[in-house]
Amino acid sequence: MTSDENLESAPDSETQAGEGTAAASEPAVDELEALRQKNAELTDRLLRLAAEMENLRKRTERDLADTRAYAITGFARDMLTVTDSLNRALAVLPAEARQGADPTLQSLIDGIEMTEREMQRLMAKHGVTPIEAEGQKFDPHRHQAMFEVPDPSQPEGMVVQVVQAGFAIGERVLRPAMVGVAKGGPRPGKAPDSAPEAGVDKSA
Repeated sequence: MTSDENLESAPDSETQAGEGTAAASEPAVDELEALRQKNAELTDRLLRLAAEMENLRKRTERDLADTRAYAITGFARDMLTVTDSLNRALAVLPAEARQGADPTLQSLIDGIEMTEREMQRLMAKHGVTPIEAEGQKFDPHRHQAMFEVPDPSQPEGMVVQVVQAGFAIGERVLRPAMVGVAKGGPRPGKAPDSAPEAGVDKSA
């Protein structure tokens, strides 16, 4: 073969080599794309798993907080019966009996009052708090209406008397307040009708 023939055949060899390299690189590109897709899928699964674990952690914390907050609900409700008894014992003593009480009776009264205050303090320490009632608008979720009090001077539905104190533990009602509710007054948010001005003829 002459030198001219060698020169003519060289480009064909280079073309064949280039085509072979391109053909060999196609599987590598496909494999790289598959790896990228697999990596994206694994990353998405990992992020989803992390989000689920975070939600589980928060839910567990809420459950534990609720358990701690409301674990004494039954016990606290029973203790309210005791505090009610102490209050009734103090209520039956008239003021004059307290003023003229002998030292022994006065010591007994002081002991009952001290016990009642200590029980209230301990319940507050564990999240048991009184429900505001008197002077508040009647709330069926926190108050229990026992009777109505005709009183035009009070807005309709206002709590004007508390028969028995209510208590809540955390955000839950432990015992609703038993109350008397005003009837006959203006409805809340509604201004009373203004009287006609004196000396003005409205018929004109």
